[in-house]
Amino acid sequence: MKKNILFYLMFVSILSINAYSQKAKLNTAETQYNNFAYINSIETFERIASKGFKSAEIFQKLGNAYYFNGEFPQAAKWYTELFALGSDYDKEYYYRYAQSLKTIGENKKADEYLEKFSTIAKDDNRAKFFRNEEDYLKRIKANSGRYDISKTNINSKYSDYGSTVYNNKLVFTSARDTGSLGQRIHTWTDQYFTSLYSSDLDESFNPGKVERFDNHLKSKFNESTPVFTKDSSTVYFTRNNYLDGKRGQNGSGITLIKIYKAVLKNNEWTNIKELPFNSNEYSTAHPALSPDEKTLYFASDMPGTLGQSDLFKVAILGNDSYGKPTNLGPMVNTPGRETFPFISQDNEIYFASDGHPGMGGLDIFMSKINADGSFKRIENIGSDINSPFDDFAYWIDLDTRYGFFSSNKVNGLGFDDIYKFKELRRIGCEQALSGLITDAVSLELLPNAKVSLYDNEHNLIESTTADDKALYNFNVECDNTYYVRAEKEHYFTKEVSVVIPDENGSTDLPIALETSVKKVKVGDDLAKFLEIPIIYFDLDKSNIRPDAAIELSKVLDVMLQTPKMKIDIRSHTDSRASAKYNESLSERRAKSTMKWLIDNGISADRLTSKGYGESRLINKCSDGVQCTEAEHQLNRRSEFIIMSLN
Repeated sequence: MKKNILFYLMFVSILSINAYSQKAKLNTAETQYNNFAYINSIETFERIASKGFKSAEIFQKLGNAYYFNGEFPQAAKWYTELFALGSDYDKEYYYRYAQSLKTIGENKKADEYLEKFSTIAKDDNRAKFFRNEEDYLKRIKANSGRYDISKTNINSKYSDYGSTVYNNKLVFTSARDTGSLGQRIHTWTDQYFTSLYSSDLDESFNPGKVERFDNHLKSKFNESTPVFTKDSSTVYFTRNNYLDGKRGQNGSGITLIKIYKAVLKNNEWTNIKELPFNSNEYSTAHPALSPDEKTLYFASDMPGTLGQSDLFKVAILGNDSYGKPTNLGPMVNTPGRETFPFISQDNEIYFASDGHPGMGGLDIFMSKINADGSFKRIENIGSDINSPFDDFAYWIDLDTRYGFFSSNKVNGLGFDDIYKFKELRRIGCEQALSGLITDAVSLELLPNAKVSLYDNEHNLIESTTADDKALYNFNVECDNTYYVRAEKEHYFTKEVSVVIPDENGSTDLPIALETSVKKVKVGDDLAKFLEIPIIYFDLDKSNIRPDAAIELSKVLDVMLQTPKMKIDIRSHTDSRASAKYNESLSERRAKSTMKWLIDNGISADRLTSKGYGESRLINKCSDGVQCTEAEHQLNRRSEFIIMSLN
């Protein structure tokens, strides 16, 4: 019975067959098809086809009837007959055929038709998904093996689906016959209209005896897929367009479905109201609440829908007031069907779709919702739960990792069945980011350093402290860029970026910090410790330029902070020009440097200076040796040698 709340909107053409008697039968079947009486129309179309009447229209309708009823092997049979007649069909038939082929294990042929579909429908998001996700079976495999699945004892031979938990009870939808007087059968699936049922759960989430949930929410049409607020005082649920004894219809006379709200008073659900963004002209269904209960998610085919049904969200403003529904966009929605949303306490969205690359029929997908409302990569949750048939209505308890989903997969008891699961491992690609914090020079471990993780936009994600072995750890997401910042007293803060690979595993990111408090001894060169580059002088001159003064100020500060330190200023040139000239020039520059320090407060008795010209080259670049400018530059240096510290 879930099929009529998945928004399968049909656009039907008139059949044309020569035999008059067959035309009469077709007219009957056509009426049934348009009124969603699929059981009878299937029988009529199949009888006609068995008598040798081959028509694209017949095979399209037979394929669609089975496809939209979730009976994919039969759909594949009739779509095969359809494509045997030709190939000039709407793109949807290529897609539906491929999806149906997956259910019977013909994945290679399914991919062939998906390839044809992507050629015909180049701008269709499903085609883009297929082109971009050609390794989708590999991704599904990577997400598999995460669940322990078991059947439940609450299923009937009818349709049972769409579970949630309320006051330690499993509340679900069922089309079972409870012997109620006047219980009506829907012609579409030949099953009873659905109602809400409940079952007490034990500590391991095993359901017990099944009972009707609440008669106050029951109408003579379909009720399904409730969601309750945390305080158990409010329920949002799906129902056919029926309230206060009045049945609503669209312009074609069809009763669609809407989301309703009820409140609990004196242990009775009362004050049932439809939500203001409902309409007689489109369907809304399957409400889901955000963790803070300020946003309602739902499925609909309202204007602005990208496909056959999309997921939307709307702000809950209070006092029965709501914002304007917003489509979740093409990251989530496709030209296919997206439906049955569920939002976990971790702000993850789970939903069913046949538009994202999957195993056939409806698969369950998941995405993390970012703080700004956008979505991370859509993940198929794997083949433990997903099958070539319809899998949908996912719900999970994050504390225990127990949950439920619905499916019409083979070997079930009824049309749709509810399955229980235990999630053994979280979904998707997981990475551990770790590394040692060390001293950049000595390589000494630096325990207790503060380490912070930032996202690609430099938003702080979390901070930690390196352990006693100087190791830090973060759990990060694959295929993302992060910034890691390390801080420790007496060290310069350092930030490095890292790109996390798109595969499960770990990423090692050691960070070496440079000390801001350096130990020096007699004979050390302050220029090296202070990372002073060349102190430039204008050509053939020895006066201190402004840029050189900046570097000298580092030496000045150290000497002011260390009043007993004495240094020897040594100036060197490269080998170009004569040795005598270079010696004289370096002597003038050394004295000029010494004078600058004296003028800025250093006592003359703490300073000595000498120019060495080209006599102490540190590489091969002596007279007559061809060298690069960079090699010559290494010889043009100033040294500030510590002569005394006390």
